[in-house]
Amino acid sequence: MTKWEQLTAEQQNEVNRQLETIRRGVVEIVPEDELKQKIIDSVATGKPLKVKLGLDPSAPDIHVGHTVVLHKLRQFQELGHQVQLIIGDFTGRIGDPTGKSETRKQLTEDDVKRNALTYQKQIYKILDPQKTQLFYNSEWLGPLTFADVVQLSAKVTVARMLERDDFSKRYAGGLPIHIHEFFYPLMQGYDSVALKSDIELGGTDQKFNLLMGRTLQKEYGLPAQIAIMNPLLEGLDGVQKMSKSLGNYIGIDEEPNEIYGKAMSVPDELMLKYYELATDISNEELLQLREGIAQGTIHPRDAKMRLAHMFVRMYHGEQAADDAQQHFVTVFQQRALPDDIEEVTLPPEALEGGKIRIAKLLVTLGLQSSNSEARRSVQQGAVKVNERKIIDPNEELTPEGGEIVQVGKRKFAKIKLG
Repeated sequence: MTKWEQLTAEQQNEVNRQLETIRRGVVEIVPEDELKQKIIDSVATGKPLKVKLGLDPSAPDIHVGHTVVLHKLRQFQELGHQVQLIIGDFTGRIGDPTGKSETRKQLTEDDVKRNALTYQKQIYKILDPQKTQLFYNSEWLGPLTFADVVQLSAKVTVARMLERDDFSKRYAGGLPIHIHEFFYPLMQGYDSVALKSDIELGGTDQKFNLLMGRTLQKEYGLPAQIAIMNPLLEGLDGVQKMSKSLGNYIGIDEEPNEIYGKAMSVPDELMLKYYELATDISNEELLQLREGIAQGTIHPRDAKMRLAHMFVRMYHGEQAADDAQQHFVTVFQQRALPDDIEEVTLPPEALEGGKIRIAKLLVTLGLQSSNSEARRSVQQGAVKVNERKIIDPNEELTPEGGEIVQVGKRKFAKIKLG
């Protein structure tokens, strides 16, 4: 009798329920039959599976694209499993070469520590801290001797490393590949050895690294982990992967009105993908939403407002979500100025002869981060003063106090003379 046949009907239903939840939004499971067997063993024994995710703190802020894999981890937690979250403070000093056409700049130890602290604060907006084990991989990678490293590197050939798409392209193009870059997938794989992980999650671009974990676990005489690849989420432009550098992102630490407004600009054709991958909506609700949009009983605008409300609620709470929705309706649907525009003091030294250039004004008020960004906003027709569109970035204003300055659809300030 197989282990499956030894399960009760209730236990078999639980295995199927878990598999259905895990498969949601996933691109590939390697290998799926072994995943089912691990879940069968877990249900039969009551022992939770150890589900690993490694995060290299190469940037301090988490955006909605990053949360795709975090939501999948949360699903595992709700199924009763244990998350192993690894902050790659050691691997982060090298930097993952995945998808890179050149060697990545190595981070300093201070960079890694600072970014790691920010990560910790943000990830628990999604994960249950009681079901999350937090590790720093310097705990086991730091003590390795050179002899240990030689032994580890002897388990994988150069030919295997060159199977990686980015390495093979660089090699074919005559671009340099530094030896330390080969150690990144080895170190990520060794994390799985050190923690005896049952499952590892990552984006589709991480497949080579995830499979390296399987390889090394076998080499060290351990059961091989399951690799689960999650899709990469397109950004607000609907084309490129969500990225802060491309400006097509929704940051989970952004202000509620900013999150709501950005979510309303998600392309219609990607809306359901955002729901599926980046929210806590149930499978049943998702199915109803999908059918309602297809049948025309749910208007896409209403579905998008629900998505925007959901994002704000997840990261700032229910009241903030309600307020952000009301703000959006007031400002953008009713074309009215918000009631709670922040009053910002304009210091006397910012004025020259009582005047100030519009680009400098935007930076001084904190509406733009730099003069170049301010000039671009003016040139794109995104800047208004008292509802008058400004078209010349060199235009000089003579503030009298009380002027309403607007950038785009979501940024406002009322001038107060200092």
